[in-house]
Amino acid sequence: MAVTDEAIEKIKEMIVSGALRPGDRLPKESELAAGLGLSRNSLREAVRALSLIRILDVRQGDGTYVTSLDPQLLLEAMSFVVDFHRDDTVLEFLAVRRILEPAATAMAVSRLTEAELDALAAQLDALGEAPSVEELVSADLAFHRAIVAGSGNTVLCSLLDGLSGPTTRARIWRGLAREDAVGRTVREHRAILTALRDRDTEAARSWATVHIAGVEHWLRSTLRHPVPPGAGTWMNR
Repeated sequence: MAVTDEAIEKIKEMIVSGALRPGDRLPKESELAAGLGLSRNSLREAVRALSLIRILDVRQGDGTYVTSLDPQLLLEAMSFVVDFHRDDTVLEFLAVRRILEPAATAMAVSRLTEAELDALAAQLDALGEAPSVEELVSADLAFHRAIVAGSGNTVLCSLLDGLSGPTTRARIWRGLAREDAVGRTVREHRAILTALRDRDTEAARSWATVHIAGVEHWLRSTLRHPVPPGAGTWMNR
C-alpha cells in the first residue's frame, strides 16, 4: 500500500470508529503524524485528498476539521466524475436514474403536501406556452429535485442529483433538436403531478419511468445516428 493510501486509511479508521466525529478538529499535524506513525508529508497528502472529496475541511489559520459527512456533501463529487464519461456510458447513468427516480417518485406520493404540490403546479404554469430551452431545463431540474426531495431519503436525493449532469445536457440538445420537446416535457410533468395529487403510487412510478425512458431512447437513437459534422453533439451543448 502506498504511504499516502495508508495515511488515508488510518484517518478513515479514526472517523469510522468514532475517534473523530463530524465537526471535530484534527490534532495538530505533528501530533497526529506521530500518533499514527506517519510522516508529516504523507499526512499532508492524505488530508489534501480527503478534503477534495469533502471528508475533511482545511481552514487556513484555524486547522483541519471533519466535515458534516452529510450524504449531499459527500456525493457532490459524483456529478463532477459523471461529466467525464463518454456518450455511450451516459446511457448507463440514465439507466440507473430510470431505476431510482421512479422509486423516489413513488415514495414521495404519501409525503408531499398539498401546498408542495400546488407549488409544483405553479412552476409548470409559470413556464407559459413557449419557454426557452434554458427555462425548460431549469424548471425540469427544479421539478424533479422537489419530488425526489419529497421521498425523504437524503442519500437517494443526493445520488439522483449527481446523475443529473449528463441528463441535463441531453435535455438541452433534445430541446434544440425536437420541436415538440417543450410540449412533451410539460405534458409528462403534468401527468406525474396528477398521479401525485391522486396519491396513485403506481401511476406516479409509471409516468416517471416514461419520462426518463424518453430521454434515454432519444439519446440511444442519437448515438446510432450521429449529427452531421459541424452540427455539434449533445456533449458540447
